[in-house]
Amino acid sequence: MKDIILITGAGGLIARELARRLEKDYTVRFLTRKKKHNNEFEWNIQEKTIDDTAFEGVSHIIHLAGANISEKRWTNERKSELISSRVDSADLIVKTLQKKKIKLKSFISASGINYYGTKTTNTIFTENDGPGNDFLSEVVILWERAADQFKEQNLAERVIKLRTAVVLSEKDGALKKMLPTIKMGIGSPLGSGKQYMPWIHIDDICSIYEFALKKQDMDGAYNAVSPQHTTNENLTKKIAEVIRKPLFMPNVPGFVLKLAFGELADALLEGSRASAGKIQKAGFEFNFPDLKNALENLLYK
Repeated sequence: MKDIILITGAGGLIARELARRLEKDYTVRFLTRKKKHNNEFEWNIQEKTIDDTAFEGVSHIIHLAGANISEKRWTNERKSELISSRVDSADLIVKTLQKKKIKLKSFISASGINYYGTKTTNTIFTENDGPGNDFLSEVVILWERAADQFKEQNLAERVIKLRTAVVLSEKDGALKKMLPTIKMGIGSPLGSGKQYMPWIHIDDICSIYEFALKKQDMDGAYNAVSPQHTTNENLTKKIAEVIRKPLFMPNVPGFVLKLAFGELADALLEGSRASAGKIQKAGFEFNFPDLKNALENLLYK
């Protein structure tokens, strides 16, 4: 009999791609705001309501729920939403597991590479490094703390937190947003362009989730990031190179981004490297460790 996996954040890029991989070996269910299919169950984080029949027989939960960090300006209301969508959702699951007296084999939570802070430094951060002290690192600290309670309260045998870098996919996210201007020949790096952009191919991030499910000695935090480092400028140039478009526009000045996006601009203008060493040491092998090969795979489909 197949283990049952419950996935939150059903509308997100990773959830659907991951589910297609897992359906061969697992029974997959989703928690979603609006049920459309038989394997979907409704919940409402704001109203603290949930269809607890979703939890019957569940062995693993993959927690991908979380409002998009870069979708809107960071007003105080938006900041609260970014935190609540991650933390309150986990709290609702905790209460449901307690109510139904369920202990999971694993709770695997998305997390963010911005745990280490939104800053450009010479450091290559490992999982042993401490957190930063800006808004995004605060979001990730609270996100991971919400995940840790599943083990602390004996609701899961293990908790894995995947500190995810920018996910490259032609279907959504940063790459999809960057492509139109580069295709028109007006793409350009942001700010100095020297800020590092930790990245990972959509195929590899889904593979890491599958790897974490099946490798039972995995526990704790892991950087889900490609082993090859790049800057914003290099990423922009590589995209242009792969789709054979010239880049001749000057860099977008930082002050323009700050006028347009407010505090959110910091996430675009700053960034450091993170090490993939721990996940590789655990035995994971990247399919797309090289940026150019990753982009060719995504853009030549």
